[in-house]
Amino acid sequence: MVTAEQVKALRERTGAGMMECKRALEAAQGDVDKAVELLRERGVAQAAKKAGREASEGLVESYIHLQGRMGVLVELNCETDFVANTAEFRALAHDIAMHIAASSPRYVARTEVPSALIDQERAVLTRQAEHEGKPAPIIAKMVQGRLEKFYQELVLLEQPFIKNPEQTVDQVVKEYTARLGERIIVRRFSRFERGEALDGGAT
Repeated sequence: MVTAEQVKALRERTGAGMMECKRALEAAQGDVDKAVELLRERGVAQAAKKAGREASEGLVESYIHLQGRMGVLVELNCETDFVANTAEFRALAHDIAMHIAASSPRYVARTEVPSALIDQERAVLTRQAEHEGKPAPIIAKMVQGRLEKFYQELVLLEQPFIKNPEQTVDQVVKEYTARLGERIIVRRFSRFERGEALDGGAT
């Protein structure tokens, strides 16, 4: 079983995200050195090293679906105009816009989800688990697991990528970061659906 200490140690060595570290450790059966190599092979470690660099170039991509019934605008940033003008970067921006249209996220990253909304969801999930008659330690694990599903529904970077559900959107972005050699970030997006209230999207 992978421990929190192992995950922390791997994060400190690679700068990769918590979930990427956990998956790598599970695949490596707890071997931290092997997990480091797995992260490097996946491009995550290299992407993490670029995380501190400024990404102020890029483009705004649009996607219109269903004869104009739905549209998306997404701002994808990188470090230089050179990368912003590559076919690969433009394809990534288009794919992310298409993903947003299909999956309806509300926020780019978990840190953007309001704490009040998280507390409300946790309370609801706790009551549901209590009604199922589970003991307290099991309830805590159930609630945390269901909260992770809640984040996947709301947070763009944590959603399974529509073109490859084996990866999250975040993992796809990091792969492109490693491939193109520049930091790439999803800055913001807006999703519009005809007749829908104007409270969707992330800015």
